[in-house]
Amino acid sequence: MPQITEKIHELTVGQLSARSGAAVSALHFYESKGLITSRRTAGNQRRYCRDTLRRVAFVRAAQRVGIPLATIRDALAELPEGRTPTKEDWARLSENWRSELDQRIKRLSQLRDHLTDCIGCGCLSLSTCVLSNPDDVFGTSMAGSRLLAERKG
Repeated sequence: MPQITEKIHELTVGQLSARSGAAVSALHFYESKGLITSRRTAGNQRRYCRDTLRRVAFVRAAQRVGIPLATIRDALAELPEGRTPTKEDWARLSENWRSELDQRIKRLSQLRDHLTDCIGCGCLSLSTCVLSNPDDVFGTSMAGSRLLAERKG
């Protein structure tokens, strides 16, 4: 990984990619979605402030836990301009997602715990399928595969 001295206050897209681990195409995508910003040189080359490294790390971490890009963009819009975000800034933003992540963890744990039942079923045709029919609320009127077809309509 190329070392960037402290004297350099702006990074090229290649330097940002190398330091952040994000592909150049991902960085261009993030910029098109308003997640990061750059300025253009006289030669029309992108230059990123050093704090963009932290923003990219934040975006990638949030994406890994399933936070939608629009939500990430809204959170990043709350960060201060003109200074590098602090640990407290990041903590405040991530705290807003804690309950949503807790709910996802709960749903994923339930899925994991009942996945063997689903695989054993093979087609979700059991009337008491815990994935498509939790607590058997539809079990008295129809079976799983018909339930899935009717939900689409």
